[in-house]
Amino acid sequence: MNIRDLSLEYADYVIDLRREFHQYPEIAWEEQHTARRIERELGTMGIPCRRIADTGIVAVIEGAKKGAAVALRADMDALKVTERTALPYASEHDGVMHACGHDGHMAMLLGAARILKKMHHELPGTVTLIFQPAEEMTEGAKRLIGEGVMEGVKSIFAIHLWSELTSGKISLEEGARMAASDVFTVRIAGKGGHGALPHCCVDSVVAGSAMVMNLQSVVSRMVNPLESAVVTVGAFNAGTTFNVIAGEALLQGTARFYDANTGAVVKESIQRIVEDTAHSYGAKAEIDYRHAVDPVVNDRRCSEIACKSAESLGLKQRIVRMDKVTAGEDFSEYQKYAPGIMVFLGIRNEDKGMMYPHHHEMFMVDEDVLEIGTALYAKYAIDFLGHCE
Repeated sequence: MNIRDLSLEYADYVIDLRREFHQYPEIAWEEQHTARRIERELGTMGIPCRRIADTGIVAVIEGAKKGAAVALRADMDALKVTERTALPYASEHDGVMHACGHDGHMAMLLGAARILKKMHHELPGTVTLIFQPAEEMTEGAKRLIGEGVMEGVKSIFAIHLWSELTSGKISLEEGARMAASDVFTVRIAGKGGHGALPHCCVDSVVAGSAMVMNLQSVVSRMVNPLESAVVTVGAFNAGTTFNVIAGEALLQGTARFYDANTGAVVKESIQRIVEDTAHSYGAKAEIDYRHAVDPVVNDRRCSEIACKSAESLGLKQRIVRMDKVTAGEDFSEYQKYAPGIMVFLGIRNEDKGMMYPHHHEMFMVDEDVLEIGTALYAKYAIDFLGHCE
């Protein structure tokens, strides 16, 4: 039986797992139940595994022949989002939801593990399965790498279910695919007081509001228009009630870019605007600005192998070209140690009401495509190892 036949045979198994993961989501570094569930499945398959970085799982499938090692990665963590889908398997955990597809990633990789274990006699090398916590915090990959997960690995492969891509379509092209990501926090110190006496106060809400608006000029007026960049303030917290001027405010945001020079311009511009705006309103501001992840850049050779893998699975007509996206992903950390590829698998199906973006409370996955991802995970591993013989 070939890989595609096995992926279809295991389709219900993968869907059931995905629904279970979806029903019991856990945020970054709290994926204990998820980790135990993965351990049980791998144990049932007879695949040895171990804990890493507290909630991560690393498993190894040894082929019948000695050879190189390839890694397959899936992320585990959910988001602080309150689900509104009303699905029968909707989140049982208040305020937590798998709203980015990680439940599907884990399920597909476990499906691929079953296939690879069944076909281990055809493996000319070793497959390392990485179930990574804390992707949404951009912290998990670095910690796993620090604990040795990439030692000896010659290539790494991952799939990201993607809501902006038509269901069943596949993007495997080389080059920049996801953006670098920076994170910043701004603490504004003003002077609080009575809402009717603003002249006696320094209003942190007004200063913060001005910062948010002034930051909109970073991309439009300070970044080369031929380069891509995003600056977003995602959180603004200040004040307690209607008649009190807030003395403190907190802004949190992110910057996205592909080019390092553009990133430097964005960082300097944000810092300058924050400080100058605060000063102009008589307030003070402290900014904590950190680089989170580098861009995800698909390796040319890995892309070529993945394309051939897809074609050999009968998926040639599903392959499409997709524009790079400004979302970030710490998969780029692994790519510093081995060439790799992140594949996008479309899940957008408007006929089924599945057209909401990632991180949305109505985010849904077209489960009919999961067998495609399962097959791709397994096929890439076998094909890459075959190229290393």
